[in-house]
Amino acid sequence: MSEGLVTAAYIVAAILFIFSLAGLSKHESSRQGNLFGVSGMAIALIATIFGPHAGNIGWIIVAMVIGGSIGVYLARKVEMTEMPELVAILHSFVGLAAVLVGFNSYLDHGDILNPVMENIHLTEVFLGIFIGAVTFTGSIVAFGKLRGKISSRPLMLPYRHHMNLAALVVSFLLLVLFVRTDSVALQSIALLLMTIIALVFGWHLVASIGGADMPVVVSMLNSYSGWAAAAAGFMLSNDLLIVTGALVGSSGAILSYIMCKAMNRSFLSVIAGGFGTDGSGGGEETEMGEYRETTAEDVAELLKGSSTVIITPGYGMAVAQAQYPVHDITARLIARGIKVRFGIHPVAGRLPGHMNVLLAEAKVPYDVVLEMDEINEDFSSTDTVLVIGANDTVNPAAQEDPRSPIAGMPVLEVWKAQNVIVFKRSMNTGYAGVQNPLFFKENTQMLFGDAKASVEAILRAL
Repeated sequence: MSEGLVTAAYIVAAILFIFSLAGLSKHESSRQGNLFGVSGMAIALIATIFGPHAGNIGWIIVAMVIGGSIGVYLARKVEMTEMPELVAILHSFVGLAAVLVGFNSYLDHGDILNPVMENIHLTEVFLGIFIGAVTFTGSIVAFGKLRGKISSRPLMLPYRHHMNLAALVVSFLLLVLFVRTDSVALQSIALLLMTIIALVFGWHLVASIGGADMPVVVSMLNSYSGWAAAAAGFMLSNDLLIVTGALVGSSGAILSYIMCKAMNRSFLSVIAGGFGTDGSGGGEETEMGEYRETTAEDVAELLKGSSTVIITPGYGMAVAQAQYPVHDITARLIARGIKVRFGIHPVAGRLPGHMNVLLAEAKVPYDVVLEMDEINEDFSSTDTVLVIGANDTVNPAAQEDPRSPIAGMPVLEVWKAQNVIVFKRSMNTGYAGVQNPLFFKENTQMLFGDAKASVEAILRAL
């Protein structure tokens, strides 16, 4: 395949990637967006493998078969509830790839006669390895926290901010040494030291962030993986990899900004440490009053007497796989002439759009699924709200308690409804470790048990 044909294929692939992002921005076009992305990647792979600069094609195809087989296996096995940690671990692969490409590019970069170009290349190598190493270990820690293997509480080391700053300063000094020295030994030492520092820095950066900020962290790591891919593109002189990495990096950064805005937090405050860093928000033992317990039969009678119902799902619904009976309840209530809608918080679940995908999977109509800003004003005129597995995103302490770790975070104002039914397994706090005063309000009733079993019991009573 000629150079010109490869360039044309790269342009087509880049356009398809842009169409893919545009398609994924809406539920109705998300399937088409995925197809655009798959088509673009297929074109990019074919053009790269059969391009004029490719070699050892047999080994490349073997690697693709192995990787593709693993990908298909994971796609078929992983549940939607495990999607956040799958995304996190996939980001670590991108980071590791950038590190390996960086070392390879340093060890075998050919002859560069122009000193300026040599310095630019060395800078690309250094930054590519740094970003890749941070992404690698940071993504592994995020995977561990989402998987429950690592505590969701933030790691509170003394002088942690000073240590982060020192890591950045030392890495910058090593960059200067790496670029300016003519000694291969000094260059190698500087590169290895920076890699170790970056690996530790990435681990500490994410370990210091609380569990409630994990959706933002996953989005942030998505951005990092994009920039790592772009850096690898510069090292490999691959234009498509640069464009693709820039698309992923910028879109991840924009998503992180949107999520931080939805949580009333600055990006820097998330990086500095997540919710619950001072422990002032209370915990499982905090008593805030008495709660009232209800039954599935009573909830069914309450729903029958309602004219408007809003359902606010959270990660608990995903874990219980309750979206299917929730769809059935929705259809049953609509058939009775009851107005039913869903309120989705921007960070509900542990991945942006997690609840939307679950509801779409259960065939819930798109037009009744509304974002927080679209539905918050309607809670005061709503008869009944069903809070299914949500906790921190419906916590009134965000507005009522200025000392709360989630103070100022926009939440779904479910407590303004006439009746609130909270589906929970127990009175334990949510992922942020913050007690929820909603459970103790006069218009709130608790329905304990597995969310799927509870919803199915309500469905039978209906």
